[in-house]
Amino acid sequence: MILRRRHIARLPVHWMPFADAVSPDLPLRQLLRLSLFQISVGMTHILMVGTLNRVMIVELDVPAALVALMIALPILVAPARAVLGFRSDTHRSAIGWKRIPYLWFGSLWLMGGLAIMPFALIVLSGDQTVGPAWAGEVLAGLAFLMCGLGMGMTQTAGLALATDRATEATRPRVVALLYVMLLLGMALSSLVVGWLLRDFTPFTLIRVVQGCAAATMVLNLVALWRQERVAPMSRAEREAPRPRFADAWADLMRGGRAGRLLAVVFTGTLAFQMQDVLLEPYGGQILGLSVSSTTFLTATLTLGALAAFILAARRLAQGRDPMRVAALGILAGIAAFAAIIFAGPTGSVGLFFAGAALLGFGSGFFAVSTLTYAMGLPVEGTAGRGLALGAWGAAQATALGLGLALGGFLRDGVGAAARAGWLGAALDTPVIGYSVVYHIEIALLFFTLVVLAPLVRQFAAGPAQTGETRTVGIAEFPT
Repeated sequence: MILRRRHIARLPVHWMPFADAVSPDLPLRQLLRLSLFQISVGMTHILMVGTLNRVMIVELDVPAALVALMIALPILVAPARAVLGFRSDTHRSAIGWKRIPYLWFGSLWLMGGLAIMPFALIVLSGDQTVGPAWAGEVLAGLAFLMCGLGMGMTQTAGLALATDRATEATRPRVVALLYVMLLLGMALSSLVVGWLLRDFTPFTLIRVVQGCAAATMVLNLVALWRQERVAPMSRAEREAPRPRFADAWADLMRGGRAGRLLAVVFTGTLAFQMQDVLLEPYGGQILGLSVSSTTFLTATLTLGALAAFILAARRLAQGRDPMRVAALGILAGIAAFAAIIFAGPTGSVGLFFAGAALLGFGSGFFAVSTLTYAMGLPVEGTAGRGLALGAWGAAQATALGLGLALGGFLRDGVGAAARAGWLGAALDTPVIGYSVVYHIEIALLFFTLVVLAPLVRQFAAGPAQTGETRTVGIAEFPT
């Protein structure tokens, strides 16, 4: 039987996905429209670290080390997220808009980076007849930097606008919807762009990437349309001195919890993400797995993270200390890396996949718990939500970019040293580069435990939600 429009209209409102995220000031239609900026961010992320990564290495024959450097370049602008968030908190305009200008200019940077990127990559591959020899590297680096700045500005301002419009009760569900839209943008764009580039030519690359640039602009324009009320400022308000970033940062860091939490997020994310570009090559090169077999690793990691979410939700709902739960995730990550390391010399595929599942479990435990703790941090004085979200995004994005770059460079560097005989005959094996990276990640996880310990003591001395039971749902997934 065909479900007609009038039948859908009769369904109870609470059957609608994310119906509990709406509020009188932010109805579902406007919320869904606002969340479109996450689709553009997800699409750009997949282009940079997924599709274009493969295109540069395989089709354009760009050295892998240079590709890793280009992909890691956006981390140079990641710390600027905190400044951009602060500027959107304190922006002065005649009509009272704070977030919309930053969404708009972030969209322009994003579109500009994508617009010049295919030409820069073609020049980078050596297909150049005039101009200096370094033009390809400079233009490609500029394109990636522009995309990184655009992503940071768009996402920080968009998340801040969403949290501004949401109520205290609906804010976690709004964040959940934005997270789902980010995943949706990544999934859809990977399928569509991969299908469009199935028969690769330079002209096809130009059309596809510039089509993504146009789609980014359209999505973000629809997202920001009439999302912020016009509230004209008086001349005195516009000319009043703007708060200093240093003062706002001091307000955010007051008490030490925010700063230590950012350190935990940075070191923990770095420790979990250095393997991101190495796990599938490890399975193929060391264990002899086929391409189809290694593709199951993503599903294995996801299932592990989902199991971690369910278990962490039960623990946090019982009032457990989020930092203790995060510590359990770190311990699971240590065990996961140990299993992956031993899978190489033993040739055990089962141990390898078990380690991958445990790695997803540990990273999921860590992410859910630290985000739950971050959501309870007080925002005081001149520190606004834009600054808090920008600081969180800066710590996470910087660690992710550094992890991707360090993992690849360390594996290649140690492998080259082993082949040159610098490490001795016993260590001249293909597995040595991977093993060194995994051991470094274990050491970083132990260091994260040390950094995390004072937060556990602070929670034991006086948690922010004393005697309060928190429920954890999809809203607690990391953004």
